[in-house]
Amino acid sequence: MKLTVTDVRLGPKITDTVKGKLSLGARIIQVGGVEKVFMQLFSVKEGEKLLKASQCYLSTTSGPIAGLLFISTEKVAFCSERSIKITSPNGEVKRIHYKVLIPVVKIKCVNESQNVEKPSQKYIEIVTEDNFDFWFMGFLTYQKAFRCLQQAVSQAQRTELLN
Repeated sequence: MKLTVTDVRLGPKITDTVKGKLSLGARIIQVGGVEKVFMQLFSVKEGEKLLKASQCYLSTTSGPIAGLLFISTEKVAFCSERSIKITSPNGEVKRIHYKVLIPVVKIKCVNESQNVEKPSQKYIEIVTEDNFDFWFMGFLTYQKAFRCLQQAVSQAQRTELLN
């Protein structure tokens, strides 16, 4: 897959971006921390540990979506900062958060990439066993997120080999 997003913008207006970040921060504080947000959004197995949470963007066919990427010992999960509108089959409009959940044992590989014209723009590609790929970008701490993701996948692969 060739990444079509050439430049990640924070939002249509800086005020919208600031509102989104403040809203996310308020939600994290209200719930009691990032780990509790993770547990609230995604089912967590006994013994599962959250390794890292990073603000980033998920590349979609509709453009990048801002949110939080959670890396745990069991899964890689993303939840959008803002809700999106969807229309149900009966025509009802609902607002939901865009979520992605990838079991770590189903990840085939994790690749790093960068924009050739702007090397400071770095991307992480996750390829699953069934050849779906997910592109994440716009990390504040790209290297930490990439290393943590690599460690989670290699640990899951070692565990699979032992079982």
